[in-house]
Amino acid sequence: MDKLIKNIEFSKVIEMESLVSYQEGQVVSRTLAQGKNMSLTLFAFDKGEEISSHSSKGDAMVYLLDGEAEITIGDNTYIVNKGETIVMPAGIPHALMAREQFKMLLIVVFNP
Repeated sequence: MDKLIKNIEFSKVIEMESLVSYQEGQVVSRTLAQGKNMSLTLFAFDKGEEISSHSSKGDAMVYLLDGEAEITIGDNTYIVNKGETIVMPAGIPHALMAREQFKMLLIVVFNP
């Protein structure tokens, strides 16, 4: 049977933050699951790195594992810190910028 979750060890306790590393001047990602209805991806952003404004066909939930991010959703900007989460609704332009280095888990849920 194919595993639905990949790039992570099974039946082992893992600190999720350790699964992606900061790289100078880069945004690093690690896909854990990718399907028709949902995707799970870990990201590590170096300070000052960003993902420019775009929209998604699914609702996107960001959970910060470390650091501090500036997240813009539509016309509003939010500061999100380690341990906090925010949902970016489908169809609304959003952008992310690293005020400090940060790591996040991105969960995107699509309408089947």
